[in-house]
Amino acid sequence: MALTGIQIFKLLPKTNCKECGVPTCLAFAMNLASSKAELDSCPYVSDEARAQLAEASAPPIRPVSIGKGVRKKTTGGETVLYRHEKTFFNPTMFAGIITSDTSAADLEAKLKIWNAIQYERVGLNLRPELAALKDVNGDKAAFANLAKIIAETSEFNLILMSENADVIKAAVAACGFKRPLVYAATAANVDAFGAIALENDLPLAVKADSVEGVIALTDKLVGMGIKDLVIDSGSRELKQALADQVAIRRAALKDGNRSLGFPTISFPCEMASNLDMEALIAALYVSKYGGIVVLSDLTTEVMFPLMLERLNIYTDPQRPMTVTEGIFEIGNPNENSPVLVTTNFALTYFIVSGEIEASKVPAWLLIKDSEGLSVMTAWAAGKFGGDDVGAFVKKSGIMDKVKHTEVIIPGYAAAIAGDVEEELPGWTVTVGPREAAHLAGFLKARQ
Repeated sequence: MALTGIQIFKLLPKTNCKECGVPTCLAFAMNLASSKAELDSCPYVSDEARAQLAEASAPPIRPVSIGKGVRKKTTGGETVLYRHEKTFFNPTMFAGIITSDTSAADLEAKLKIWNAIQYERVGLNLRPELAALKDVNGDKAAFANLAKIIAETSEFNLILMSENADVIKAAVAACGFKRPLVYAATAANVDAFGAIALENDLPLAVKADSVEGVIALTDKLVGMGIKDLVIDSGSRELKQALADQVAIRRAALKDGNRSLGFPTISFPCEMASNLDMEALIAALYVSKYGGIVVLSDLTTEVMFPLMLERLNIYTDPQRPMTVTEGIFEIGNPNENSPVLVTTNFALTYFIVSGEIEASKVPAWLLIKDSEGLSVMTAWAAGKFGGDDVGAFVKKSGIMDKVKHTEVIIPGYAAAIAGDVEEELPGWTVTVGPREAAHLAGFLKARQ
């Protein structure tokens, strides 16, 4: 359980040296308790206290990393039951199944298709992260060969799926350098799988037929020295699976149950008869605590909406989703194309850019940093003032791209037109429509 500010204060040196940036050790302790400060900011905390604080301040759900290098991903590490309480930290990972009887040629083709499932959204690259290699025939040589190909030729991290310890050992020897997730330790093989994970420092999934069964497995594995665990409660019936997800999260966060303080893995691919239903079940897991979601295949029509859902749910609710400040080309604008300016609130950008695209009028869209506020809110808060907008237009580089001297500002910010003109001598400032829905007609009428 997390320590209170007073409990943390008792472990601090109480020097009030101010070197941490706040006037007293008590204030620093309160900041630590509310996650507004880092323990490393205190230069005088003892090693013993540091160890105790680190253990006590660890998230109730352990963060577990899969993979290595730039594609390494972390699941778990969550601290709240509901997103609005604070935020969710590590987004659900998506995996697609590859069976061990797949030919090398078919594997190469599938990985090529999967790797193309990437989308740029608000400056982020959205893509699935995992390939789940499933043993279907017990052929350890074939399984290891496919694992090696995936590890060496793709950017996907790996889940090795087999209940046969010899099959897993062969695959780990071939692809262990990529730190795959081993799935799954059960009551029947827990000793053998635990030994593999411990020897190779790999994350290990556990599978039981109930939450109580999971507790027995995690307790045993933690006792063996394995900390990076992922939980599969075993249920493949939707109502029970959802109940298990909620029970596991609640037990870890509210009851401090360390035996269940691990991220979960779920299998919509084993709960539905078609990919459409898999997608619906996967969407449920994204919103209800799924750490890893495994699908029978990765397709554009399924992954795009799922990744957008994930993006929205794992966006900090206390910080608006934003777009990077700069010049955006809508269509193929030229030196005579209109120039529009708006704020960097992501929803504003998508609505405005969508309406410009609908108009079929190529345009330059200037996005000014407004700390993620919409036009009206940014103007009211002084984040979208005339002087600032004018200065932004000058420094944006748009003057090197167009021959004309006209900029279109949002109708809700009409009051700044005069100040923009003062900041941009010789330029014409045109006030656009107040509602983005009227923007397409506005641009067409100017043609």
